[in-house]
Amino acid sequence: MRLDTPTLFLMTVVVTFMVGVLFLLSWGQSRRTRALAIWGVAHLGGAGASALLCLRNSIPDSLSVGFGNAMMLAAYGLIWSGVRAFEGRKPAYLVAVSGGVLWGAACLVPAFYGSLAARIMLASSVAGLFCALCAGEIWRGRREPLASRWSAIVLMAAYALLYWVRVPLAVFAPLPPSTRSQDSPWLAILCFAGVLFTMAIAFVFMAMTKERAELKQRLAAETDSLTGLANRRAFVGRTQIHLGGRVQPVALILFDLDHFKTINDTYGHAVGDGVLLAFGHAANAVLPAGALLGRMGGEEFACVLVGCEAEAAARAAEQVRTTIAKIALAAYPRLKIRVSAGVAVTQPGQAGSFDDLMRRADAALYGAKDAGRDRVVTALALAA
Repeated sequence: MRLDTPTLFLMTVVVTFMVGVLFLLSWGQSRRTRALAIWGVAHLGGAGASALLCLRNSIPDSLSVGFGNAMMLAAYGLIWSGVRAFEGRKPAYLVAVSGGVLWGAACLVPAFYGSLAARIMLASSVAGLFCALCAGEIWRGRREPLASRWSAIVLMAAYALLYWVRVPLAVFAPLPPSTRSQDSPWLAILCFAGVLFTMAIAFVFMAMTKERAELKQRLAAETDSLTGLANRRAFVGRTQIHLGGRVQPVALILFDLDHFKTINDTYGHAVGDGVLLAFGHAANAVLPAGALLGRMGGEEFACVLVGCEAEAAARAAEQVRTTIAKIALAAYPRLKIRVSAGVAVTQPGQAGSFDDLMRRADAALYGAKDAGRDRVVTALALAA
């Protein structure tokens, strides 16, 4: 099957323009996602570049070959800048347009401009480099759990490879001197791949944007707005997962700030909120790695430790208690922060549920309160 290059160029112009408009419309609905605007401008620029290349032999070569390819390389650079913005890094606009500037400068050299192989090698190298940089930027952000991220990495890496394959072919398998660049089979292949790439990038980048928005909403629904810790719903859900497939003991520690109502009444709710924040930061700093700390409501917090026996869990709770007791606020020298804790542990192989573990930890916490507060009590010690 023979691919008609002019038709493919026209398809590229139309598809790329539509994708650019789609990105800009999406940005209009989500102004905080600057990457959408950058990708939109990049694709509109790519559509303009494709239109100039499509008009080869109808307009001066300085416009089609020179300016058209410069615009195309700058568009690839902008796509990379958009990826940087999406990953939370500063867009590098000067670097993005450097490929187009390099192309324009090279075209001023007669020896370069007269060599089709040299032009292919430079354009393919720069375009492939920006595609590879896109794949690298997306790879760097892989800790963010976006399902479409891996598709984007494969897509950008594959397109970079397609461009780079042209570099050795331009040297070892050059076109006959009489062949026009428009008749190059590689140009037709790249046009066809460009259409597929444009549609794929629109789908994958939109999917990543949507997945990120959904992830933020899910995290917001599972996060306590004051402390930034897991809220009760998220804490219970994650703890039940640990209990459901446990092969190790699971320890639950309940913390309750002593006389918190008095703190609120005496110093005001702003100070009370500060005390809650201070507890969250201090507890997270001294709890063992892998501990899940959440706010159950009011002045009550909870922590889950997987693979932790009762004695070790009690030591962790005691470390939190002593750390909190050392907190001093210069503006409120008479303010003392104290915490009581109750510890319960579920052993592997034993039947149990979150409600049972919570009931035993809560009973231990009340035991600490009844014993005078500012102490740690375990469910085992309470039973004994």
